[in-house]
Amino acid sequence: MTTPPEVLAQATLAGGCFWCLEATFERLRGVSTVKSGYAGGERPNPTYEQVCTGVSGHAEVVQITYDPRQISYRDLLEVFFTVHDPTQLNRQGPDVGTQYRSAIFPQTPEQDVEAHAVISELDEQGVFDLPIVTTIERNATFWPAEANHDRYYRRHPFQPYCLAVIAPKITKLRAKHADKLRD
Repeated sequence: MTTPPEVLAQATLAGGCFWCLEATFERLRGVSTVKSGYAGGERPNPTYEQVCTGVSGHAEVVQITYDPRQISYRDLLEVFFTVHDPTQLNRQGPDVGTQYRSAIFPQTPEQDVEAHAVISELDEQGVFDLPIVTTIERNATFWPAEANHDRYYRRHPFQPYCLAVIAPKITKLRAKHADKLRD
């Protein structure tokens, strides 16, 4: 049985390489699709090559379509802050540049409030040794990435980048959020 479209919600997040985020979020219960793309820049309909230069202003993002009756926006943010390092400015591990920044692109005023609340709570709890540098960027247009980026990890699980960077994130997801995974 499919979820009626009027029930679904979307979240747009940036936390380094979009292949990493797609591979983690597609494993969550209540998530129907995860689409890699770009957001946060000025150039309309950017290409991967343009975004990779770091001068387009866009970040690599994923747009997550989910059923809020099965998984909440807060749950998605909790996973987000687990599978990437929100204390690294304009980078995630080997991926360096503004296109790899940590950012949340709220699509509703409620998401904006929730994003601020989660960041404040993480800061107050001292979850990270360094300050969180995740930005909250409102009113950003999502531009879908080229089709060859879809399901990248599923299609290339033994590619060296996938083994070294993505696989450990999935292991961390399973360890910390087993209760949120699909059966």
